[in-house]
Amino acid sequence: MAREKVLTTVPDDDDRKKVDAALRPKFLKEVIGQRKVAQRLEIAVKASKKLKEPLGHILFDGPPGLGKTTFATVLPNELGTSIQTTSGPALSKPADLLPFLTNLDEGSVLFIDEIHRMPRVVEEFIYPAMEDFRIDIVLGDGMSARTISMQLKRFTLIGATTRSGMLSGPMRDRFKMHEHLEFYSVEELATIVRINSAKLNTPITDTAAHELAHRSRGTPRVANARLYWARSYATAIHEGSITEEIARAALDMAEVDRDGLDKNDRKYLEVLIDTYLGGPTGVETLGATLNLATDTLTDEIEPYLLREQYIARTRGGRVALPRAYEVLGRKPPRAKPEPPNLFE
Repeated sequence: MAREKVLTTVPDDDDRKKVDAALRPKFLKEVIGQRKVAQRLEIAVKASKKLKEPLGHILFDGPPGLGKTTFATVLPNELGTSIQTTSGPALSKPADLLPFLTNLDEGSVLFIDEIHRMPRVVEEFIYPAMEDFRIDIVLGDGMSARTISMQLKRFTLIGATTRSGMLSGPMRDRFKMHEHLEFYSVEELATIVRINSAKLNTPITDTAAHELAHRSRGTPRVANARLYWARSYATAIHEGSITEEIARAALDMAEVDRDGLDKNDRKYLEVLIDTYLGGPTGVETLGATLNLATDTLTDEIEPYLLREQYIARTRGGRVALPRAYEVLGRKPPRAKPEPPNLFE
């Protein structure tokens, strides 16, 4: 049995988080999707066990909700070791990292979520820990200052980030593996929905699972959220089982359409098309009109609209594409005629 030791800088008193953790796979063979990543990790784990060495440091990057934390929690189970968990924003100074590093067991895992938000001074402090498994502690100030080198037990650092480009080059280079997670297919999400529905003791039909998966933006976290809502809807209004009809009614009530667009997505497209004639329009202007922060637009709303080709980013701003007009039932504007060539 894998021994778990979880330390976190943020107390976890949310029952929803506990349920989410229960739905996570425990081992690599249980992971749905990301098969190439899982296969490479299986090779790394087998090599680590045979060589009796710690697993090399690993960096997972990709959009939110694709399984970076899941892989980080699965690997200690595969290795039969413990894991300590923290996040980049919680490590404001090197001293914040000391309890985690000094409490590591031989071969254990230190997981840092949103590692790109870790201050540069903390990055530089962790360099010798990653390379030589030691840390340098400075005691005193000025002429009387002295440095103490403390040896650490060999460990594996796993970082998760949605913006790997914000990591410094020296930090990225110290990771032995760098895995990028891709969006999931509808079939993979439907399988995840069926498995998690069984864990929640909620009967669901295959067509209902496919309906939830189709509206989940290729993201397991979104699929789980759709499942939770459909489960609540089915329990409150029906007998608890989720059929295709119930799944559609639940998502329609949640204002999630057949294309996976929610009310904020449609409002964004309506403002871009109806108010600003399809653009180009700057994101600050759109944010002011929608009364939303620009970070919310760029990080939460626009990625899916860009990926599914509803909008495009240009030098002049955001521009609505034909699919956006189609989903809103609008007629796209006619192309402007080219001016006559005076030299013809």
